Amino acid sequence: METEDTLTHRDRPVLIFDSGLGGLTVLREARYLLPYETLLYVADDAAFPIGRWAEDDLKARLLSLFQELIAHHRPKAVVIACNTAFTLAGEALRKAHPQTPFVGTVPAIKPAAEQTSSGLISVLATPGTVRRTYTRSLIDSFASQCHVRLVGSDKLAELSERHLRGQEVADQELVAEISDCFLERDGKRTDVVVLACTHYPFLANRFRKIAPWPVDWLDPAEAIARQLVRVLEGNAAHAPSGALDRAVFTSAPKDPALMRLLAGFGLTL
Repeated sequence: METEDTLTHRDRPVLIFDSGLGGLTVLREARYLLPYETLLYVADDAAFPIGRWAEDDLKARLLSLFQELIAHHRPKAVVIACNTAFTLAGEALRKAHPQTPFVGTVPAIKPAAEQTSSGLISVLATPGTVRRTYTRSLIDSFASQCHVRLVGSDKLAELSERHLRGQEVADQELVAEISDCFLERDGKRTDVVVLACTHYPFLANRFRKIAPWPVDWLDPAEAIARQLVRVLEGNAAHAPSGALDRAVFTSAPKDPALMRLLAGFGLTL
């Protein structure tokens, strides 16, 4: 028999966090695999783009923000759908909240190394993720036999937000951000590009059209959602709770266009 405490835990939301709209790629996959979970999407858009923040300032902000979020919403699990945030603060967040399971997002370097035929891989990321020691450690651990090019983009997350909101993004703007991903060496070409920011998959079809040659664009969203399923195990909901899936933005926007966009993802603002 389920106790009241068990029911309370079962009905708590799964919190999915990102700096902006990029984590919606993960939310979409999570809803597909866990259709009965109540999902709470939290965007720290007041700090966007976080890839430009000084590391100490960003880490302090994330720890303070999650102190409030976890106390207020009591999530059964937290997904950090942001490479920049998780590679910087994931370990500290887990230490600060040992009773809350965290699912992180890291660059998909291991699957890229397993998938490449040419041995030439590029990791397309924010400047913060490119700088992170965590990223270098992944390369050393899983792709030491490959040539891995780290490409830090200052603008792609913002271009992705513009694209998602229906604003014009010119091909030339995208070419300028992704061109360094493509390397030819000894008759071989880059054949895998890791999308190491959850914003970037929203532009993947655009990337395919403007790329100088075909490559595999690795989107981490499905793998993140599968890890969430494993983390929840017996605590996953098996029937609708009746609660609405919601979105919380730290800037508290009153934007009808944003509300319509979120409605398309099944969220109320």
